[in-house]
Amino acid sequence: MGRVVVVGGGISGLAAAWELSGGADVVVLESTSRLGGALDSAKFGGRIVDTGPDGFLGRRPEALDLCHEIGLGDALVPIAGRGAGVWARGRVRPLPAGLALGIPTRFWPAARSGILGLRGQLGLARDALLPRPDVRGPIGDRSIGPLVARKLGQRVADRLVDPLIGGIHAGTVDDMSAAATYPPLLAAAQKRGSLMRALRAQVPAPSDDAPPLFWALNGGMASLIEQLRAALIARGVEIRCDAPVLSLERAQAGSARWNVVTGEGDDGRSIGADGVVLAVPAEAAAHLLKPHDDEAAGLLGGISYASVTLVTFRVPLEALTSALAGTGFLVPRKSAPPAGGDAWAVTAATYLSEMWPHLATEGEVLLRASLGRSGDNRAEEWSDDAVVERAWGELGVLMGVRGEPLEERVTRWPRAFPQYRVHHLMRTAGIEAAVARIGGIAVAGAAYRGVGIPACIASGRAAAQAIA
Repeated sequence: MGRVVVVGGGISGLAAAWELSGGADVVVLESTSRLGGALDSAKFGGRIVDTGPDGFLGRRPEALDLCHEIGLGDALVPIAGRGAGVWARGRVRPLPAGLALGIPTRFWPAARSGILGLRGQLGLARDALLPRPDVRGPIGDRSIGPLVARKLGQRVADRLVDPLIGGIHAGTVDDMSAAATYPPLLAAAQKRGSLMRALRAQVPAPSDDAPPLFWALNGGMASLIEQLRAALIARGVEIRCDAPVLSLERAQAGSARWNVVTGEGDDGRSIGADGVVLAVPAEAAAHLLKPHDDEAAGLLGGISYASVTLVTFRVPLEALTSALAGTGFLVPRKSAPPAGGDAWAVTAATYLSEMWPHLATEGEVLLRASLGRSGDNRAEEWSDDAVVERAWGELGVLMGVRGEPLEERVTRWPRAFPQYRVHHLMRTAGIEAAVARIGGIAVAGAAYRGVGIPACIASGRAAAQAIA
């Protein structure tokens, strides 16, 4: 085909450009001064540390495949730490074995974990011995939280499932789509009998020979973006930063050919295109498509986003009052707040130097605190100094750090996490159908069928295939 313009230089857009390169004349337009979106890295404490996602799932092939395709296979680093914890009943407790995205599949490990208390244990026992039937029958989608609470009890939903699944999406399972987020749960819930038993049949047993669950890059995620950029340029792809797209205009009535109007230069410019991939957030896509299809714009505009703030600390070993176990811990949204204060601002803490061997340095550790989620925008309103003070103070209560950190870095990701509410996949199908009717356009990104790096790569490549 002829020329394709990819709007958005995040990993989804770059993956689309990679898929198209070699078979089309490709132009990538990025509105900011750099590529990569949330994938970025910075020098911190003498190391290259990711300021956004620090790893990606290994059980999906897309990110691993792309790394090998562009020559980064030798830079892949498998996760070193195992296990994680959750703040429950006054302290951090290890997550029990046999969880499927936070949902217990076995009674005894969860019951003995100390996380649920007697009331939570009774909910699990009921599912094991006298499981509640699914009174709603077959249905296309459900909210994860109420579904789990009915089957396993509210404490399981609040103390295990919401911290894990809700934490991944910076949201709450109270209104999160099971079909979009964890389809096996929806299938298991509609079977007769125990939910734990039904899920257990779908979850492979742990094995010492299993491949690593997560991977990182020893040069940070920015190295993925830089290597991909170089590979795209070598294939003849044109990449322009500081090139915001102002509008899309049909080349002529009824045509699938487009003029992409950018804000480059004093007078702007227009680029003719035989196809356009919109790898931008949903609200930006809605703005560009509204003149051409109200339905597509309306569906896109209905996707809301949550903001997250990250604080990375370089901490001397003597600041720790106990050894670090696992890769970090989660803080449930409904857990008891610190004495005399409002709700916890920290939603999770990650032991970066325990997770990734290339970040380990003798005599100190790297800790990362995450703040913010859907419905909690406090960190957005605080200054960087206030965020650091709040995060360090809460880590002192949650994990017992003391003294002062050696160094800290605040990174803000406003409106970075799309919220997959009930019937999200139906909305996505409606968006894709409406965009297909417009002709010559496809959409890609985290707003549709997955928020992780592999899912975004898959989204970009699928959009490229739809255009090609």
